[in-house]
Amino acid sequence: MRGLIVTADDFGAAPEVNEAVEIAHRHGILTAASLMVSAPASADAVMRARRMPSLRVGLHVVLVEGRPMLSAGAVSLLVDKSGAFRSDMVSQGCLLACSSRARRQLAAEITAQFEAFQATGLVLDHCNAHKHFHLHPVVAELLLTIGARFGLRAARVPLEDRGLLSKIEPEPRRLIPSLIVPFAVLLRRRVRAAGLCTTDRVFGLEWSGQMSKYRLLQLIRGLPAGVSEIFLHPATGSYAGDAPAYRYRDELAALIDPDVIAACRNRFIKRGGFGDLMPETSAHTARLPRPLMRSRNHNSE
Repeated sequence: MRGLIVTADDFGAAPEVNEAVEIAHRHGILTAASLMVSAPASADAVMRARRMPSLRVGLHVVLVEGRPMLSAGAVSLLVDKSGAFRSDMVSQGCLLACSSRARRQLAAEITAQFEAFQATGLVLDHCNAHKHFHLHPVVAELLLTIGARFGLRAARVPLEDRGLLSKIEPEPRRLIPSLIVPFAVLLRRRVRAAGLCTTDRVFGLEWSGQMSKYRLLQLIRGLPAGVSEIFLHPATGSYAGDAPAYRYRDELAALIDPDVIAACRNRFIKRGGFGDLMPETSAHTARLPRPLMRSRNHNSE
């Protein structure tokens, strides 16, 4: 049996994103979405999620290229003059490594985002970070530690199966996904050591914003054993703050394509969210007292 989680990131970024998430879940193969609680259209996203109880929703922690939940003064070291998080991830990462004050502000902001998600009343299915900033060791440690207080049971580790990608498209791979592999391996160890679940592999880094019907279809047809996550960025059109090179409409079209839907009807593929495919993340288990949940960890290195 092969498990498949199909996730839309940036849920709440704009009405165009939220509309695409609803379309792709109701009429396509989308099973999960990662919510940006401080984004402009987050309230609309929550409203849509509440009327789609089968959509599994997680927290998309935003620490770069977005606005904080806290006031700019409370996270003064992490934001620019406009009050938005800085877009330079390298300088932001160096600051977090060197400044204890910046780390305290970071902890407060991550806590505020988990609190905001909790206030929605939605079940927390998983967590990840915008631009995968949780690959930074400081961010990872705080996200996992703080998340545990809010019932976090699963997190994304952006580690792709490069072999399958090469079979689908044999040309040379992009450099950045290769460079993050050591950080992703370390993150996987941290996630498992914390007793959280993660998938066996993730797809979406190499073709971020460029997930065509062909690519999505080939990933599904070649899906390895175990649990895989494919993340996309669907939208019904362009919006303020979007990425110019991203093919948002094409990704939405791929998610609702009849051939893609038919491929997912394979009896050997089970689709859902983290809580559906990983027993440790089920909603009823997440409500148990923490000491009862530390006794087992089915994942092994």
